[in-house]
Amino acid sequence: MIIGVPKEIKSDESRVGLTPAGASALINSGHTVNIEKGAGFSSGFNDNDYSSIGCEIIDSANELFSTSEMIIKVKEPIEEEYKLIKQNHLIFTFFHFASSEKLTKAMINSGAVCLAYETVEKNGKLPLLIPMSEVAGRMATQQGAKFLEKPQDGFGILLGGVPGVQPANVMILGGGISGTEAAKMAAGLGANVTIFDNNLERLRELENIMPANVTPIYSNQLNIEKEVKRSHLIIGSVLIPGSKAPKLITESMLSDMIPGTVLVDIAIDQGGCFESSKPTTHKNPIFIKKGIIHYAVTNMPGAVPNTSTTALTNATLSYAIQLANNGWKKACKIDNSLAKGLNIINGSVVYKEVANAFNLNYKKVSTFLN
Repeated sequence: MIIGVPKEIKSDESRVGLTPAGASALINSGHTVNIEKGAGFSSGFNDNDYSSIGCEIIDSANELFSTSEMIIKVKEPIEEEYKLIKQNHLIFTFFHFASSEKLTKAMINSGAVCLAYETVEKNGKLPLLIPMSEVAGRMATQQGAKFLEKPQDGFGILLGGVPGVQPANVMILGGGISGTEAAKMAAGLGANVTIFDNNLERLRELENIMPANVTPIYSNQLNIEKEVKRSHLIIGSVLIPGSKAPKLITESMLSDMIPGTVLVDIAIDQGGCFESSKPTTHKNPIFIKKGIIHYAVTNMPGAVPNTSTTALTNATLSYAIQLANNGWKKACKIDNSLAKGLNIINGSVVYKEVANAFNLNYKKVSTFLN
């Protein structure tokens, strides 16, 4: 199979879909790997790193898409890439369709097969989302601590305090991968941390693994409304695979918060779990509403591309090899976890949550795998 890795062109996106080590593994499996010129540079990989192990360096995105069968990306295609995607393509990337009707309809119209990293599911877990969730969770605390500083218009509190001075109160919504990593970072810095989830089994696990300055709390409206009033940093990390994130912090709650509180919305790729959130970028990461700082960068791990690209390739590579070796249809028949990653096939939506998000017709994946 001919595999194409384009340069990411979304604003402030520095990652690349495949490391040289990942490309080498695909070449050793008998496939051709095309890399767009300069695609890996911002992640710390130059063109020679790829060409020296047998990759073809392609001068333009147009040529790369037109000569490749499977496209391995990081972020969802943006509008100027829509025209490059054709019916013969398998696109393997993060899509987060439920957050964008425009993207969803563009991929339907392209006729391509769209296999989304974020919905590949194995044993109840999302193996291709985990590494970026880990990065985003750790970054959420790091960024939140920075924007709590007074020069950034934050409340002016040190996350861990100092002897004789109370530390900051950190509230985390969602006890999954991102929320857990955010809690570890905040706890390690000495903050008082509360982490909310509505899964009692998960809350018991968190109680056992977290240090004493982390308190797991059952997530309901009254508990959330109470905690927002005393929190300095609120991190939203609620995920419903393939669906829009629930709005757990309403806009009216902003008036109850301490002025200078920081909201970090990790769930912004799925529409955000704060009602007042809107997507931001690394160049302009925050906006202030009712005295509350909102950080809602849609590609948080893109700020640390060397770490993120390596972690992502570690997770995606075995699946990419399966797809290349067998073709998407046979690979998805063999491995049901890959089949769950299929969102759109040749103009049909095959992931129910995406169809429901925009009231589109839904077809079962099995229709296309028989």
